[in-house]
Amino acid sequence: MRAGEAAAAAGVTIKALRYYEDCGLLSPGRAANGYRDYTGEDVRLAEEIRSLGALGLTPKETGPFLACLRAGHDTGDHCAESLAAYQQKIEALDLLVARLTHTREQLISRRDAAARRGFPSATDPSKEPDEMLSKADPLPSDLPVPVDDGAAAHLPGRTLPALSFHGTDGSDIRLDTVPDGRWVLFLYPLTGDPAADIPEGWNEIPGARGCSQEACSFRDNLDALRAEGVDRVLALSSDRVEYQQALVDRLHLPYPMLSDPRLTLADELKLPTFEANGQTLYRRLTLVLRGATIEHVFYPVFPPDTHADQVAQWFRNHGDA
Repeated sequence: MRAGEAAAAAGVTIKALRYYEDCGLLSPGRAANGYRDYTGEDVRLAEEIRSLGALGLTPKETGPFLACLRAGHDTGDHCAESLAAYQQKIEALDLLVARLTHTREQLISRRDAAARRGFPSATDPSKEPDEMLSKADPLPSDLPVPVDDGAAAHLPGRTLPALSFHGTDGSDIRLDTVPDGRWVLFLYPLTGDPAADIPEGWNEIPGARGCSQEACSFRDNLDALRAEGVDRVLALSSDRVEYQQALVDRLHLPYPMLSDPRLTLADELKLPTFEANGQTLYRRLTLVLRGATIEHVFYPVFPPDTHADQVAQWFRNHGDA
C-alpha cells in the first residue's frame, strides 16, 4: 500500500512513517515505479510504535517490541527483551519523579519562606509578644451567612472514633484518647496560602471564608478558654500537613492542627462537607467534647473571626457539671 494509506491505517502521519524508516524501525519495499510499498506488517509495527509512544517511549526505545512482533508473537511485549525495556523505562521515570519531587519541595520551601518574609520569628527576643502575633486579613463585610441545614444535629452524644491524625506538632494524635476532661476540636475547610489567591468563588460560598481568622481567634482566646476548664484545643482540615505548618508558623498558633486528607472523620461521623474547585472540603463546625463524647456542636459557624469568643462564652454559661 502507498504511504498515505499506510499512515491512515496505522493512525500516524506520513512524516512519522519517514522518521520511523530513518530510525531503522521500518523497511518498506519499493514498487516498480520506485514508490514505497508498505505491507500489513509495516502498518502493525507503526501502530506499535505509536501505542508505545503514548506511554512515553521514544521510537528508538521500541526496538525490542518490534523485534518481538517480527518474531511472530501476537503482542510486542511477549518477549523477555520487551519486559526489560519496560523496566528500564520505569526506572528512568522513577529517577525523574525523584528529581521533580526534590525540585518541587525546594520551590515550596522558597515560596513559603518568601511569603512569610517580614513576619517576626516566634523566637526573636527583640519583639514584644503582641508584636509577634501576626494578624489575618480582615474579613469582607458582605460575606453570605450560612444557614443551619441540620447536617450536624445528630452529633451531640456521639463518641469520637479511634482515628489517628498527624499533627503540626509532629505527633500522631488519636481522637478518642485526647484528654478525659473538656476540650475543643474545630474543623475548617481550607488553609489559607499567603502565596496564592483564594479559590475562585470562595467568598460566595456561605461559611467558607475565614480559616486564618478563625485560627487567630482561637489563638487569642486560648487563655480565656483554659480559664473556663478547656484542657486542649485542636484544629482539623483536609489540608496536607505542610500547608497547615505554614499557617502555624505564620500566625504563631499555639495548638496543633491535624491533617485528614481522606476525610475519614467525615465518613465516620457523617460530618457536613461541600464541593469547591473539584475538592470535597469540611464545612466549618466546632465540637465541644468531654473525653471522647461530643457534648455540644457549633454549626454553622459565623462569623469565624469572633467564633472563639462565642465558644468561650458558652463555657462560661455551661460550667463543668
